[in-house]
Amino acid sequence: MQFPKMMMCLFMGMCPLAFGQSTGETWDGEAELGALITSGNSEETNINSRLGLVHETTSWRNLLELRSLYSEADDETTSERYSASAETNYKFSERQYWFLRGAYDDNRFTGYDFRTSATTGYGHRVWQNGERSFLDLSVGAGYRFNKLKQPNEAGRRSEQEAIARLAGQYDYALSDNALFRQKLSTEVGLDGNNTISESETSVQASVVGNVSMKAAYLVKHVSNPPAGAERIDTEMSLSLLYGF
Repeated sequence: MQFPKMMMCLFMGMCPLAFGQSTGETWDGEAELGALITSGNSEETNINSRLGLVHETTSWRNLLELRSLYSEADDETTSERYSASAETNYKFSERQYWFLRGAYDDNRFTGYDFRTSATTGYGHRVWQNGERSFLDLSVGAGYRFNKLKQPNEAGRRSEQEAIARLAGQYDYALSDNALFRQKLSTEVGLDGNNTISESETSVQASVVGNVSMKAAYLVKHVSNPPAGAERIDTEMSLSLLYGF
């Protein structure tokens, strides 16, 4: 079975977990949109969007995130990215859980057609203060499949290898209306030693009702990128966020 098909089966297999629970369940979501359009001496368009869902029951926590980014300057596309991730957590104690995660990333300017990964492992909420402040850490292992735009030195257009994954999320409520969030993750290739890391730092503050303003800084680092691609990608964004 080809790995993209395996990833689709993984997502489909996680759907019953995400939507089939009913005991003491809660739903939370965030819809985010940022846009900047200029005209005159120079024309530029920047649009970023995100949808995040969290479904929680007594025994399960399920997360889904969809992202897109598009930038254009003087009728030329300068960035274009689409990504999705789905994760289910089985909580076998109050703060400890087992996770299963799948991710897909399509970034036009990284030298890859797409990147996919599937991982599973152990997570621990090592600290919590109220409902909005916590620290989650997780460690696991899995498999990664990358499709290259151009053949590599070995003449191949695909990269496949086992990986180890380390991740953490720190949320801290600055006030009743403001939240600081730091996400970190790294996936280490166990065969080719290619390490892909991502850091997202954000601050959001309520504007009115369920609407907030969010400022975020995202850094992605690939230790061994395809030929012609940069090791580091960064994104800065200012957007409106609607919580539901």
